[in-house]
Amino acid sequence: MDKPSLQDKDFLTVIETAELFGLSRRKMFRLTSQSGLPFMAKYGTRKLIIKDEFVKYLNKSGMKGELKNGEPRTKTRFKA
Repeated sequence: MDKPSLQDKDFLTVIETAELFGLSRRKMFRLTSQSGLPFMAKYGTRKLIIKDEFVKYLNKSGMKGELKNGEPRTKTRFKA
């Protein structure tokens, strides 16, 4: 039996949420450390994201730009 795709799942982990929406993992973990978020569900010690509620949260608060991944770091060398 194949695993369901992230688009088909109703509940996502923090990492899956970041991956599906193209968001920063670090910022997602920081966001989910807050209490009282409408899209959070706890299952034991696991934090799960209710996908439909998270989409509503992103659209309502305009948070997507703030949680978006930054530009990758690259090493630049000084030219002599």
